[in-house]
Parts: sequence; C-alpha cells; structure tokens
Amino acid sequence: MVQPQNPHAVTRDGRAPVSPAAVPAGAGNPSLAAAVDRRTVVGALWRAEGERVRCVACGHRCLISAGRRGVCKVRFNEGGRLRVPFGYVAGLQCDPVEKKPFFHVLPGSEALTFGMLGCDFHCAYCQNWVTSQALRDAAASTRVHPITPEQLVAAAGREGAKLVVSSYNEPLITAEWAVAVFAAARGAGLECAVVSNGNATPEALEFLAPWIGAYKVDLKGFNDQRYRSLGGTLAQVTETIRQLRARGLWLEVVTLVVPGFNDSEAELRALAQFLVSVDPDIPWHVTAFHPDYRMTDPPATTVTALCRAAELGAAAGLRFVYAGNLPGRVGEWENTRCPNCGATVIERHGYLIRQYRLGPRGECPRCQRTLPGRWSSPGAATVPGDDGRRAEPHRQPRPVQC
Repeated sequence: MVQPQNPHAVTRDGRAPVSPAAVPAGAGNPSLAAAVDRRTVVGALWRAEGERVRCVACGHRCLISAGRRGVCKVRFNEGGRLRVPFGYVAGLQCDPVEKKPFFHVLPGSEALTFGMLGCDFHCAYCQNWVTSQALRDAAASTRVHPITPEQLVAAAGREGAKLVVSSYNEPLITAEWAVAVFAAARGAGLECAVVSNGNATPEALEFLAPWIGAYKVDLKGFNDQRYRSLGGTLAQVTETIRQLRARGLWLEVVTLVVPGFNDSEAELRALAQFLVSVDPDIPWHVTAFHPDYRMTDPPATTVTALCRAAELGAAAGLRFVYAGNLPGRVGEWENTRCPNCGATVIERHGYLIRQYRLGPRGECPRCQRTLPGRWSSPGAATVPGDDGRRAEPHRQPRPVQC
C-alpha cells in the first residue's frame, strides 16, 4: 500500500513547503543540494518499514534510514517520512513533440518540457548529465527555479503547446511533482507525457497513469550485465514495457545505438523481437550516438549502422521503426508508412513534418487502415496541399522563462 500523503500540498502563497534538511547529497554540488532540499514535500510513493522508509518510486526500492538518501540523491528520509522534490524546475523548454521522440502523438505539436534534478541511473553517455547527474558530479552546474504548476500551464499556453512533458531528469523519482503539474495541465485541456528510463514500479505507474496519455521508455540495450553498469537491470525495464502496454498507455521506445556497447546484430535483433512479443505496433526509435559526458572513446554511430539497426527491427516484425539524430540521411526511416499498403502517411526531415496525410482518426488515405497512435491534425503551422497537408518548419527548441 502506498503511503497516503498528499503530493499536491503547497503553502497558502502557492509555494511548496520547505524543509531544513541537511542530509549530505554526496559528491555533487553541496550548495545545489541544499537548494534542492529546500524545495521538497512529504511524498506519496513510500511506506514505513520499522524505523526506515521504503521508497517505491523506481525499481531500486530503496530502504532508507533516517538522515539518508536513496540512490537518486533527491529523495530522503527526514524524521521517518520521505521527502521528495517539489515546486521547481531546472530545465524548461518548448520542443517539437518529435524531439522526445514521439512520432505517433499529436504530430507537429509543441511540447512544453520540464525537468528537475537527479536520476536513479548513472549512464556514462548521459545526454542530460548537467541536470540528471548534478547531485553526483561536481562538474555539473545548473540552477533551480521555483515555480508552481499553474505557472507552468500558463507558460504552455503562451507557447502554444499541446502537451506538457516531464523529461531532462528521471521523471519517476520526481513523480509527485510531475503529477501536480499534470493535474493542472489536464485541467487546462493539455495532453501529458513522460520520457523515462523505464525503471518503474507498479506503484509508480499506478500513480502516474491517470494523468498521462503517453510514455517513452529508453531501452538502453538487451544485455543485463551492461544494464547493471548503468545502474539498473534489464528485467525491470522490460517489465515496465509490458506493464505500460497492459495499462493501455501509448508507448514508444528509443534505443541509442552506441558502437561497441549495444550495437551487435544479435543484441539489436533480440531487443526488437522482445518488443514484437509485447506489441508489434510499438514504435521503435533507433538513434545515433555521439561522444558525450564520460563516454568519449566510441565513434559516432554511422548512417550505415543506424539504418542496419532499423532494418533488423523491421525484419523482426515491428511495424513502425524510425532512425533518428541524423536528419535527412536515413531515407525512409524518418517517415511513417502504412503497414497495410505501404503508403507514406507522414514525411519528416528531423523534427520537421514535410507532409501529413493521415485522416483525423489516423486513417491511411489510400487503404483507410487506422494507424495506432494519438492523432490530431498537425499543429497550427500547416497549410492545405494538393496531396495532403504540408507543414511549415518547426520553430527551433527554445528555453522558456520561468
């Protein structure tokens, strides 16, 4: 049973309650950790076990003694209660939804994307390490910006966003804040989504599911030993994928193809076959690696290697496979094609939709098969065309003022 605390509690002036906790955060930035600790509330995803508390936000299920933190560094036991992040952002930006990447969720729409600090993994090639590893790595330098859910929703309105997305750090470990934001966003008619490493628990998915329509899982490979080197287990992530489909949430999966780490044909084929066994309609995005953070030895993923990974996914039986991070260089692997008749129904160049031909419910214009996804007409930047709807270029991803 999840502890029945109120994750939406705020002070009368709309700010999150603060805590004087001085629990050391580890090897990261102590002043940043102190600032984060001041923006916390008593969480929902935990239970008491004797004199300790059991956090159930992620698959680590940390059993935390008084004055100690969980693996994520941002959830901690103060006086027998688990305090969790609330009431701030460390990253806030308006992006094309295709950048998440979601290719079957409101194509062409803007997604107001927010993130906090911390992660339950420690990937050497982390693309968002400045926020996700900020409390572990003294080299990370960022700030926290106090904000309310209502202010985030207002920002989404100003930016013309149709979605609000939790990303940049691991949303599972900041789920209480995400749900507070999502509740306000849903009240304003916005869709909500999560971009996650997939190290979830049934309790966390039950907590998030009423508020979200889509979930992206970063499936980092199909080798448990290498998964453990990143801080997780393969079994935990594959079970999350099964659970998400069983709950009826829209799911897309991304795999960063890292040379020498997870790019063998055998591993990629096994990964694709697993996804097919869950649901062949799950979109699989294989994306190109570039050297980053602490993994600078492997070369960048080549076009040939990326297209080969996509081919393996299609050969395994996945109906929607995409190759990303190399816009304009991977041919048809950027596009959505009808699995029934083969017609190209969405033509892309990177985050740009060049042609959108689906009907309002996702119908193929040639054979009328309805493609799976969360569809609507593309965003306001579309104009009529003779052979479908033609989209103007996306605005570039841009920071949003808190």
